[in-house]
Amino acid sequence: MLPIIHTRQLSDTVFEMGVLAPDIARRVQPGQFLMLRLDEGGERIPLTFSDWSAEEGWIRTIYMRVGKTTHRLSHLVPGDEIADVVGPLGVPTRLDGFGRVAVVGGGVGVAAAYPVARGMTEAGCEVHVIVGARNAGLVVLEQELRALSLASLAIVTDDGSAGEKGLVTAPLKRMAETGSIDHVFAVGPAAMMKSCTLTAEGFGMPITVSLNPIMVDGTGMCGACRVSVGGETRFGCVDGPDFDGHAVDWEEFMSRQRIYLDEEREADAEFARSCSCHT
Repeated sequence: MLPIIHTRQLSDTVFEMGVLAPDIARRVQPGQFLMLRLDEGGERIPLTFSDWSAEEGWIRTIYMRVGKTTHRLSHLVPGDEIADVVGPLGVPTRLDGFGRVAVVGGGVGVAAAYPVARGMTEAGCEVHVIVGARNAGLVVLEQELRALSLASLAIVTDDGSAGEKGLVTAPLKRMAETGSIDHVFAVGPAAMMKSCTLTAEGFGMPITVSLNPIMVDGTGMCGACRVSVGGETRFGCVDGPDFDGHAVDWEEFMSRQRIYLDEEREADAEFARSCSCHT
């Protein structure tokens, strides 16, 4: 059992949680993820590392409440315990050698973008960060990003309630047009990553995307996280999560992501109805 030492609600549906896990905290690198299980009978869910401290032995993750497990997770408080956390999993993100790079994070994808941006600045890259969200209330880790030595930080919201109104592809296109960047790293909703890929393609620019396919065990055994990259089947948990955005079969990837949406919503609604705690 692992103790929860920190919780914070970032918006109506977005939460942050810190867990004491020294063995994991000593080994995690930007771009990696974890598999979490609340109790012996619970499902395993993949979550990204948003921060960690090897010295103090803690890890943090940011997640959106979308189904039964994340709904249950959102009601836990410091002092509660989690059955197990497995990690770090996945191949760490390459951080050096990019020169000038745009790190694009959409929604809770900013949780993964933050340690990548931090790592790239520490590796000597010139890092421009673009954060996208539906509205101001869903913008996460802005202050943490502003504390980094970034070349620039752009906030974009669908409704214009924070930063620029529009999509993340607008500032990304401007950077590409002015020759300000050499590479793109994108993490967030599939549609956003696909749009960033199309934008980069228009300028002949390489792009790395961090994929979040359906995942069951996180070790490559179940095959649920398979994605088509360059005409070949790859597995998000052991071959990724980072892939060449230009080689991803986006239509197949997005179709597979939607398979269990209805069941996820139903499980969440059923738990909300039966839960004695506040929602």
